[in-house]
Amino acid sequence: MTSPSSPSDLSDRDLLAEVERAVPCEREANARLIALLMELDSRKLYAGQGYASLFTYCIQVLHLSEHAAYLRIEAARVARRFPAILDKLSNGSVHLTAVSLLGPHLTPANHLELLDEATHKSKREVEQLIARLRPQPDVPAIVRKLPTPKPQTVPGSEVSRSAVPVPDSTLPTADADTTPPLMDHRSLRRSPEIKPLAVERYKVQCTISRETHDKLRRAQDLLRHTIPDGDLATILDRALMVLLAELSRAKCAATDRPRSNQAARSRSRHIPAAVKRDVWARDGGRCAFQGELGRCAETGFLEFHHVVPYADGGETSATNLELRCRAHNQYEAALWSGATEPPLAREERALFGT
Repeated sequence: MTSPSSPSDLSDRDLLAEVERAVPCEREANARLIALLMELDSRKLYAGQGYASLFTYCIQVLHLSEHAAYLRIEAARVARRFPAILDKLSNGSVHLTAVSLLGPHLTPANHLELLDEATHKSKREVEQLIARLRPQPDVPAIVRKLPTPKPQTVPGSEVSRSAVPVPDSTLPTADADTTPPLMDHRSLRRSPEIKPLAVERYKVQCTISRETHDKLRRAQDLLRHTIPDGDLATILDRALMVLLAELSRAKCAATDRPRSNQAARSRSRHIPAAVKRDVWARDGGRCAFQGELGRCAETGFLEFHHVVPYADGGETSATNLELRCRAHNQYEAALWSGATEPPLAREERALFGT
């Protein structure tokens, strides 16, 4: 049996099966490439090809991105010390980012245990594993003004790029001959960062505006009687408590003094506060959509969803409302309206000729 020439020709069932078959092939090919890079690095064959480093060879000859080259080279050098990593990469137990993060912490005595513990863990979970393994001290609270970016002008043009921030000198940079003369500002702006330092301790780093800075300083001044040292972590915790209380009241009608339950009018889209509280508590503040592989884990962009659609006479009651993330709410609305076919519908049409 020959496979269709395009993924769009696949039925829903076949498409899911093809994806599941393609992933192991990609993992095996990736592990093979890393093993080859490991041997190429040990023989320094890139030097004979005219390149000063394996990194440059991967970028200019293999045409990998800087990030892809870095991860694979790191994995190759860690796998040289601990060959079991190649099997872990090949079968999908660990991913390249996990190997890169764990590499500096692996020893002959602990590498098998740590690799097993990192099995199928996300980057964030691996970072938490490392923080438990090698806890770091708390970072000092610092508020400082960032350097003013210098204007950049496109050669041959009078258009100024003064809004482009100056890259941090501590960040790794590409070779001069591979760096474009004018970089997109999004590649230079450092993203907000939340990283675990130790068990139950995290570092939070972001850039704020002058207005936000002034609000922070004002909050420090007003809280001096209760927080004499103006500790930023304590102020942030108190601010988040107030914000979460406000958001909980607005989103799920949370209150310390709930009124008596009010029955929803069956033909009204308005959701009474008591119904919101019941639905939110029952669904645990999480999308309640049940897919073929389990329940959705999203806790963001949550919306109240009519199980029996309102247009079909569904009531606005706790028994007919469930939480849905925005994606699954739109997905079910599209299924109901016929904008998309439910899973396996194409197989049924093909089978019965409809």
